[in-house]
Amino acid sequence: MSSKPTGELVSLNLALLTVSDTRGPAEDTSGQYLEDQLVAAGHRLAARRILPDDVYLVRALMSGWIADPAIHGIIITGGTGFHERDSTPEAVAPLLDKTIDGFGEEFRRLSQLDIGTSTIQSRAFAGMANHTVIFCLPGSTGACRTGWEGILSTQLDSRHGPCNFAALVQRKPDRAIHRLAEKIGEKAAG
Repeated sequence: MSSKPTGELVSLNLALLTVSDTRGPAEDTSGQYLEDQLVAAGHRLAARRILPDDVYLVRALMSGWIADPAIHGIIITGGTGFHERDSTPEAVAPLLDKTIDGFGEEFRRLSQLDIGTSTIQSRAFAGMANHTVIFCLPGSTGACRTGWEGILSTQLDSRHGPCNFAALVQRKPDRAIHRLAEKIGEKAAG
């Protein structure tokens, strides 16, 4: 689907997750870089968390964010390498409705300019779930800079043509029907 640039930025609500066994808020330079960039680009930080590299903790948080009608996109940094604890792809991939194959391909192409063939060790990837766009980047600040400057800044910009993800995530369905079903279930059980 193509969209023509409108000249008006549509601000998105973006959640940010750092996956790391070793970083706390003071050491999370990658997460801070991404927060600074998305806010400077006119988007809103909907949530920010740091979690250890644990498939089930990451998957549980992601499930909640994907179901939240107020969150349009999620950016994850960390857990995409080949260390035995790196598990972001394994945590997130089962939650996706569609993959964005070109994201990982383009990220590795751009990254090759800085780190050469070491880029093949990146499992950066992206996808869509419940009209929520999800981008998974490596944990280094340099990799987050490559991903933001080379891909995310334009693909999250509603003015970028011929197409961008802002138009797709704006159609996220209202979860009111799910809240109604829960109320009906509570009344039936009570």
